[in-house]
Amino acid sequence: METVPRLVGINHVAVAVRDIDEELGFLENVFDDVRLRGRSGSMAFVDMGDQFIALATGTPRANGHEHIGLVVDDREETLRRARAAGARIVGRNDVLDPSGNRWQVVDYRDVQFTKAPRILEGMGLREIEKSPRAVEELRAKGLAD
Repeated sequence: METVPRLVGINHVAVAVRDIDEELGFLENVFDDVRLRGRSGSMAFVDMGDQFIALATGTPRANGHEHIGLVVDDREETLRRARAAGARIVGRNDVLDPSGNRWQVVDYRDVQFTKAPRILEGMGLREIEKSPRAVEELRAKGLAD
């Protein structure tokens, strides 16, 4: 019997930025504890627990639909800090960074995306919980008790 592979999650996303140092500075102004995994030539790698973002020098393409969906522990504060760091806020959840990349910001509590308890603990987020709506959505898929 043939086994068909399944999508498990996202390991990383690569993003084109005008300037690596400018983008790292932007991220450090918006988020607490930005962890640089490493640099290599025209790339930098920023850890997000068990995933990462690869920043690569280049020209972002903008067709209005390309974006990176970030899950954060405080959406309102993230948007406030992004605005203070010079980003443009578009709509309810979207941030345009200095390079013109669109980052869609959603709160961990409100989405189906989950991290294992041990990973949350390692990220200092042991107490974060899902909203009742997110739990119901997960339950409907058989992914929560």
